[in-house]
Amino acid sequence: MRVYLVVIDDTEEAKLALRFSARRAAKTGGAVHILTLVEPTAHIPWGGVQATLEDEAQIRAEELVANAAGELFDEMGVRPRITVRAGNGVKIVRDLIKENADISALVLGTAASGNPGPLVSHFAGTNAGTLPCPIILIPGSLGRDDIDRIS
Repeated sequence: MRVYLVVIDDTEEAKLALRFSARRAAKTGGAVHILTLVEPTAHIPWGGVQATLEDEAQIRAEELVANAAGELFDEMGVRPRITVRAGNGVKIVRDLIKENADISALVLGTAASGNPGPLVSHFAGTNAGTLPCPIILIPGSLGRDDIDRIS
């Protein structure tokens, strides 16, 4: 089975990447695996404050992915697998692909303009040939109709 690993956050380009992944999965009998990354918080000398900040970030990430998964299922009937992890995004993506041999593509949304972001920069840059699966980049300049047409 084809599994599309899509990394999402609260950006429009991530929503487009998720839509593309879901439509491809539905058309090919595949599945979607949603990954949401929780940015590590800077060390704060007061442990209780840092723990609260980390908990809040985890809750926000879980809400984001739960909402995305619900919309995906409601609109397209695709029930995704969900992973929420904290830490270095590049390492997490690499580890997740290594742990899951069924992942057949990494899908990333790119900003419509400006900085492409750390994951796109890493995986589509000098390290583009290091993954055991293709990388699909979804331009943030596309609209929903464009995604529907090409997927």
